[in-house]
Amino acid sequence: MDHDVQLAGPAETDPRPRSAVSHGAGIAGLVGVLGWIGLARHYGMDGPYSALVNIVACGLPMVVWSVLVDKVHRSPSTGIDWSAARPWRATLDVSLMKLAGLWATWTAIAVIYGTGRFYWQGNFAFAMWCFTNAAPILFVASIPYVLWIDRYLVEPRDGAWHLGAWLTGQAGVDREAIYGHLRAWGVKTFFLAFMLAIVPPGFGDFVRGDVTVVLRDPVALASWLVTLMFLIDVAFATVGYLLTFRPLDSHIRSANPFAAAWMPALMCYPPFILMTSGGPLDYHPGTSDWANWFQGHPVLLALIGAILVGLTAIYAWATMAFGFRFSNLTNRGILTHGPYAVSRHPAYLSKNLFWWISTIPVLTLGSVVDAARATLLMAAVSGVYYWRAKTEERHLKLDPDYRAYFDWMTRHGLVPRLFAKLRGEAVSGPSITPSP
Repeated sequence: MDHDVQLAGPAETDPRPRSAVSHGAGIAGLVGVLGWIGLARHYGMDGPYSALVNIVACGLPMVVWSVLVDKVHRSPSTGIDWSAARPWRATLDVSLMKLAGLWATWTAIAVIYGTGRFYWQGNFAFAMWCFTNAAPILFVASIPYVLWIDRYLVEPRDGAWHLGAWLTGQAGVDREAIYGHLRAWGVKTFFLAFMLAIVPPGFGDFVRGDVTVVLRDPVALASWLVTLMFLIDVAFATVGYLLTFRPLDSHIRSANPFAAAWMPALMCYPPFILMTSGGPLDYHPGTSDWANWFQGHPVLLALIGAILVGLTAIYAWATMAFGFRFSNLTNRGILTHGPYAVSRHPAYLSKNLFWWISTIPVLTLGSVVDAARATLLMAAVSGVYYWRAKTEERHLKLDPDYRAYFDWMTRHGLVPRLFAKLRGEAVSGPSITPSP
């Protein structure tokens, strides 16, 4: 027998954990987005209605792919047993209690939106227009949907049911289920309004872009392509907040229960954002951008522009990889493919590298103090995203699937291994197995 040893590839000896989303879902959505953008540019459709159609063009192909190809509705994680339909009369009481809890939640959300003047100004007014028009449709549609889905759910008494039971003084209420329900809807309430608010501006800016102009200027071209990357990112993220349905296996398994996770997330978005102009973490005063620092050097401008577009493409790819499951502060299935096979937090990493390279805060239009202040503030911004990453991991590690992914990335992920080497930690290598 030959006792020589040979190196076995990591894919053979230590396969990457299965991803909850397939490559095909994201690609289907990307094809839909690019197809609609092409039509919109051809016919000059740059308005808010066209931007909303872009959301449909992103989501619909993903739903079709996920149902027909990935068959996500058959996944055990949906909590649905399609072979054991109960008579609707058997689940009617449960469904009515669930509808009571659901409608109470929506009423509270309406009060929050209606009370906050912030939501009726600027771009957010468009989001409120969407909600106002959608509310009657959702109210009516929720009745047949809940009556139908409860017949197939393995456990129909979810957080909405427990909330309804608590409101009506019923027994058997699980307060933790109510808290989980409210956290999940809190995520949707906060982030969906923001996503809808920024859908039309980015879409319109890209559709109106003049190719004959941007192709003559590397800065304009980079800016236009960066707008495209963010347009793609926003489309997928908006679809993610909209399509949280068990039949699509895209429901929220859990929303982050830790206040330490909500704090850094909220401070990155309006109205709580700290990095905005004039905010406490605004690093822009005394700085400029890459177009200013490298003006007169077309080769450098083209190179830096390409790097920035590439980083934004990674950021958009990180969102696209979720398919229709993207949302902050939630677990909707663990991703292990695409950029998540390289880094656990590709979006945060690429976004922060973009800011550092595009601004170069150590360069200043003012004094050395301005440069030092800008550099420290940008470091603080990056620190906020590091905080977000760690608190999100704390939540996701409650899921054994994420722990398996985390450990695999520690052994094989390019970015985690690189940081481990920089910290002087031992990095595991490929397995050595005897040859037959």
